[in-house]
Amino acid sequence: MTWDPAVPHNGLPLLPPAVELESHAVLKATIAARAALARFDARAQALPNPTVLINAIPLLEAQASSEIENIVTTTDELFTAAVTDVGATSATREALRYRTALYAGWETIGRRPLTAATAEQVCMVIRGHDEGVRRGEVFIGDPVSRQRIYTPPAGREVLSRLLDNWSEFVNARTDIDPLVRMAVAHYQFEAIHPFTDGNGRTGRILNVLMLCDAGLLQLPLLYLSRYIIETKDEYYRLLRAVTLDGAWEQWVTYIVRGVEATAERTTTVVEGVSEVQDELLAVIREAVGSANHDLLTVLMEQPYARMRDVVDRCGVSRPTASRWLRALVGVGALREVRVGREVLFVNSSLMNVLRG
Repeated sequence: MTWDPAVPHNGLPLLPPAVELESHAVLKATIAARAALARFDARAQALPNPTVLINAIPLLEAQASSEIENIVTTTDELFTAAVTDVGATSATREALRYRTALYAGWETIGRRPLTAATAEQVCMVIRGHDEGVRRGEVFIGDPVSRQRIYTPPAGREVLSRLLDNWSEFVNARTDIDPLVRMAVAHYQFEAIHPFTDGNGRTGRILNVLMLCDAGLLQLPLLYLSRYIIETKDEYYRLLRAVTLDGAWEQWVTYIVRGVEATAERTTTVVEGVSEVQDELLAVIREAVGSANHDLLTVLMEQPYARMRDVVDRCGVSRPTASRWLRALVGVGALREVRVGREVLFVNSSLMNVLRG
């Protein structure tokens, strides 16, 4: 059946694709990606305080994933809003819901299978309300000319059949490498486009959940959004090539190489975080007069920290917390920012590392 971008793609083939998915090129890419992923996972778990990454990296992913959907917020806005929502824009609040959705999905890993129901839960949190699977068609194309570039499948029975098949593929016991399975499942989910909005962000969360579910990651800390932003034209070209020509090898290789590149980049971030932590401890020892590990923990776990965070975590008085923080501002270890009535103390060195 000839595919027509203006007509619902109800003939979307079921999974698994009727082609050899693990070609020589794909397997070669997979070996390299698995090695990079293992190095990253080991390095992340070796951090004395992995909560630093768990708190920060999903926020950066929330920003990048939202940017792909033209929901734009800055790093400063996002980290500030994570502490206080004073003056937070609607885009920032929407990006924060992405992080909440990721955590909600991650908490289900190991307790129940990763299915279309998981996707519905994730999308509900992202959007802030529950619409469930769409009932009508959705427009994908030029908003000015109204020319469609792709029309996803439509009809409750069709969508139900495709989503059931997607869930079965994700959970099937096969010899397909988890990275290859993730790449195939990502294409299919985006092609089904089951929701009226939030499909891309939901799909990108499902990627990392699949890696965690397969045991390739212990913590949900590897995200492809930045890679997709940097190769956006290629991403959409290859999606379309699968739809038009069944070009699975090119698509799977692209995604797997993205995992390798992202794992290598994030390993560098983890190493930088470790260096910042060591340097900050030395500065705290000099400026405060002792190696206060509770203070270090606050400033690493919450790079935009409030005075009350230090009071609560360190069990000290407000004057003592103020003296410590002002001393660290004085030596350039922290930057002071006022947001409404709130004063935040920013760990700029850590933020520079996290931004990469």
